[in-house]
Amino acid sequence: MANTHKRLKGRCPIINTFYSITLCCDFRKPLFANYLNARLIARELALFSKSNSLNTICYVIMPDHIHWLLQLNSDSNLSNLIRKFKNITTYKLNKLYGTKGKIWQSNYYDHKIRSNDDLICQARYIVANPLRAGLVDNIQKYPYWNCIYL
Repeated sequence: MANTHKRLKGRCPIINTFYSITLCCDFRKPLFANYLNARLIARELALFSKSNSLNTICYVIMPDHIHWLLQLNSDSNLSNLIRKFKNITTYKLNKLYGTKGKIWQSNYYDHKIRSNDDLICQARYIVANPLRAGLVDNIQKYPYWNCIYL
């Protein structure tokens, strides 16, 4: 993944802007193939959205990464929000298993959504990710996703 710190330097998040985010597990470990882990991440995405001035448009939790389409509702710093989400989920997963260790890769990928067409394309891309990966043949069979449009 690209160096997020260099890429984000000078970028100012704008209220009501949409972003597509990809967060990968450390060493691409398939931590979310485990039902309890994926459920914990899904719950944290919902709680995090309510408490951190953002709207989750859609997400999909893949075995070794997550895709998350969100809208900022305040002038919050995107990288700080992502760091906070990673810290909370790392703490809770480590607590669940009585372990200590890294869950996420240091960096993440973000894409600023620039149009309504781009928003719809990104939402479709995110929701269809388990289909493209061959995890299911019908998205209704995949349990770890949500989208406000459906």
